[in-house]
Amino acid sequence: MKHLHYIFFTGFLLSSFLSFSQDTLTISRNDLLQKLNDKNLQLKIAEKNFQSAKADYHQSRAVFLPNITASHTGISTTNPLMVFGSKLNQEILTQADFNPALLNNPDKTQNFATKFEIQQPILNIDGMYERQAAKSTMEAFQLQTERTKEYLELEVSKAYMQLQLSYKAIKVLEKANGTGNANLKFVENYFKQGLLQKTDLLNVQVRVGEITNQLQYAKSNVQNASDYLAFLLNEDTNGKTYKPAEELDNSISIEEINISLSDNRKDIQAMSKSSEAYERMMRSSKMAFLPRLNAFGSYELYDENLFGTSAKGYLVGAQLSWTLFDGYKSIGKYEKAKAESQKAHTEKEQYKAQSQMELNKTSRQLKDAENKVNLSQLAFEQSQEAYRIRQNRFTQGLEKTTDLLQSETQMIQKELEHLQSVFEYNYTKQYLQFLTK
Repeated sequence: MKHLHYIFFTGFLLSSFLSFSQDTLTISRNDLLQKLNDKNLQLKIAEKNFQSAKADYHQSRAVFLPNITASHTGISTTNPLMVFGSKLNQEILTQADFNPALLNNPDKTQNFATKFEIQQPILNIDGMYERQAAKSTMEAFQLQTERTKEYLELEVSKAYMQLQLSYKAIKVLEKANGTGNANLKFVENYFKQGLLQKTDLLNVQVRVGEITNQLQYAKSNVQNASDYLAFLLNEDTNGKTYKPAEELDNSISIEEINISLSDNRKDIQAMSKSSEAYERMMRSSKMAFLPRLNAFGSYELYDENLFGTSAKGYLVGAQLSWTLFDGYKSIGKYEKAKAESQKAHTEKEQYKAQSQMELNKTSRQLKDAENKVNLSQLAFEQSQEAYRIRQNRFTQGLEKTTDLLQSETQMIQKELEHLQSVFEYNYTKQYLQFLTK
């Protein structure tokens, strides 16, 4: 029965290994970044937001470009005024048409008019400021898109390092699994010789089972990291697993990073552009109190037949308009724009202060992570030496099984902690570089 249980357990591990190893895609960090630029949905959304703001800016060209329309209108009427005007426009009015009887009770008359109209803005100061605001908004969205790209590159790098960490953990646990099975054979031999109690054998078997369970969790972490990478790249893995082309290094590279907050950072520039847009909208609302000057003109063709052109005429002119009072509407609009401009400026200052605080915090975290790497490296080396000594003494019958298991558990734990500390340092360093970019 014990033999059958062993066969079943071995079959389970083999099937788990095969399902883990199939459809594994080896990918490098550069490949991920290239796919990110081409496929990421969040980046596409940011680009569409920029294109929308760009379209709004293009609409603002109406402040200096003409508005041209064409129309063709046909009427049939017995209305005295319309009949007289239609004949006058068609240039067919005769002396007989002034007969009071015909003027008051005219015959049915048809009139077809083709009209070309043009409206040309000349002086609209508020519209010019609106155009400047639209341009600042467009530039803000462009900067936000670039910052979004930088953030997603950081996320891809983080996910890639998590994948490296998970594969490294699998290696550690597979090695620990081999060591645990070797210790189990020793204990089984000693137990058969009557040198150890059954509780010692059970403790080792439990420990081997714990390592196997940890190994399965590590493989699940690989799949979780692969799924997140697939989400960032907008790919359907269908159960496929990513494998990093480069392994996680056990050591770290120390670099000096300038921790001063730069006003050239894309998100801070975007906040400045947004604040600038609100300020120009406020100026536009203020300029709405000034008069506007617009030119207009039309060219008209009239005939009693469809699309006829027997009579022609044109009209040109200019209009100076000034809204003296609109029921407090313009004043209220200006006050609102002023408040929003001040709010945008305050939000920018708050964002810069918050960013500086985050930068200082991350800088301290990097120092802490560096210390943690050094301490975890030392602890791992010490645990390795302690386990080596206890294992030698155990084979000589000088150590208890529980002491050996405790030492082995501590060594594995310290190695995994060291790998985790290396990951935390590398990510914190990249995040700090992101904050100072």
